[in-house]
Amino acid sequence: MAGMVTGVKAYAIKKVLSYLNDNPEKGFDKIMKLVGMLDDKDFFKGQRDVIQDVLNNPDSNWYKLIMSLWDDVDSNIRSAMFEKFIVNATIFGSQKQEQTKAKYGVNVPWAILMDPTTACNLHCTGCWAAEYGNQQSLSYDDLDSIITQAKDMGTHMFIYTGGEPLVRKKDIIKLCEKHDDCEFLAFTNATLIDDAFAKEMVRVGNFIPAISIEGYKDTTDARRGEGTFDKIMQAMATLRENKCLFGVSCCYTSQNTETIGSEEYFDFLVDQGCKFAWFFTYMPVGVGAPTDLMVSAEQRKYMYDAVRTFRQTKPIFTMDFWNDGEFVDGCIAGGRYYLHINAHGDVEPCAFIHYSDTNIHEHTLLEAYQAPLFQAYKNNQPFNDNMLRPCPVLDNKDALAKMVHETGAHSTDLTEAEDVDELCEKCHDAADQWAPVADDLWANGHWITSKRRKQNAYKVYNDPNAKAEDAEKVEQ
Repeated sequence: MAGMVTGVKAYAIKKVLSYLNDNPEKGFDKIMKLVGMLDDKDFFKGQRDVIQDVLNNPDSNWYKLIMSLWDDVDSNIRSAMFEKFIVNATIFGSQKQEQTKAKYGVNVPWAILMDPTTACNLHCTGCWAAEYGNQQSLSYDDLDSIITQAKDMGTHMFIYTGGEPLVRKKDIIKLCEKHDDCEFLAFTNATLIDDAFAKEMVRVGNFIPAISIEGYKDTTDARRGEGTFDKIMQAMATLRENKCLFGVSCCYTSQNTETIGSEEYFDFLVDQGCKFAWFFTYMPVGVGAPTDLMVSAEQRKYMYDAVRTFRQTKPIFTMDFWNDGEFVDGCIAGGRYYLHINAHGDVEPCAFIHYSDTNIHEHTLLEAYQAPLFQAYKNNQPFNDNMLRPCPVLDNKDALAKMVHETGAHSTDLTEAEDVDELCEKCHDAADQWAPVADDLWANGHWITSKRRKQNAYKVYNDPNAKAEDAEKVEQ
């Protein structure tokens, strides 16, 4: 945490950490007051108010989730999550990100996704990494340099993708140790998690796995290979035994949406000890990627409704990468909140957008942010006034193709270059089908959660006499 805080703020963090390891119910009021002091610019006042409401309602599912962190998670991991994730990555990190944005006129991400390797021990249907083999890797020095550069601009959250990132277990732990002011997460198939690695997770405290799972045994094994589900169950058992914090990453497809969005499945995840679940819809990325796994508009709405329903009733934090665009003003890629760096070093706007005009072996991170493709993202976001249609590929026909052509970006696919027009065309039907569904949801008031547009919230109610000042009341 060197260089992040001094004086009274460092003392406040130390006090909060002591409260976290005592009786949490007695210390919550003190914790929230100290967090408010750390957030002296009120960047996160709205979020703090929501948390305070949760703490005032012991019967809520969110209160139960928070309290479970004391029952189920090791104190070292719990303390690291507060210090590295909440304080460094979110409160202080966001303030530094805003300063960097203002100084250079660029997007600065809250999180950076990195592929330590293309190597993977599985061969999952519809996964572009499954075709890459072990052709590319970012060296330890590459990863260290990316993290160091990013921290200077305010980013303290790093997420490993791949390939299978745990192929690089030793380097991952080494980076956790060196950059102990950061929080790290990995999307992993979990088959390489064992007792020894779980104990290392507890020791460093600042590493969390998000386990890829497609439902139950039949659907998971169908996509990821026979026996994978059983290995995932064993990994989760190992993580629970060591009191590790973990969650899941679920890709919903045309074949498993009704399972993944069911109440039974949410209860299953809670029972396994998962504290969070990230939901992604299938994208046909890569030449020859199957399109029949893409969800229908009805299935996407099914997930929209399911996540919002169970978010109010189940003690698990959930996030839908596409359908939660209303809470973050649309697309978060292109460095707006996150970006992706593949194993070859190409700096890409998104993990699903394999096009780039910069490489970390030739350019600094700041130069990548200043490059034409990322500037095009910055200048075009949001891609739609309806935040439930955030994506420049899946929701807004040819928006990505236009930016790629204008900036001269190239395909970064490591096996076969994919023409951007052909990628976008694969998603045209999905965009057409989703548009009226999303527009109906938006018109019925869901979009008022967008703070950036709250001055126009009165339009939802078709009241020509309403005033912009009424938007706050509308939101409440």
